[in-house]
Amino acid sequence: MPSIATPEMETKIGAFMETPWCVIIQNDPVNLMSYVAHVIRKIFGYNKQEAERLMMQVHQEGRSRVWTGAREKAEHYVRQLHGHQLLATLEKSE
Repeated sequence: MPSIATPEMETKIGAFMETPWCVIIQNDPVNLMSYVAHVIRKIFGYNKQEAERLMMQVHQEGRSRVWTGAREKAEHYVRQLHGHQLLATLEKSE
């Protein structure tokens, strides 16, 4: 028997998808800092100063939240970062 979504379930699912999501870049021992900054600029369109600030946060703190927004777009960014061999995750915004 197929499940039937109630309006309450649809509202919860919609709210879950609309909640802001964060793209996190994790530090790794492989990629050069200059490469990480380059990829941040390429994918997110940040200027050199902002990309380097985010890259330094990754390097010094082990991670950096580089973007926040809709889940679908965040998933797209994570896939792009993975395509550039960066360790990236998706987290629900607090």
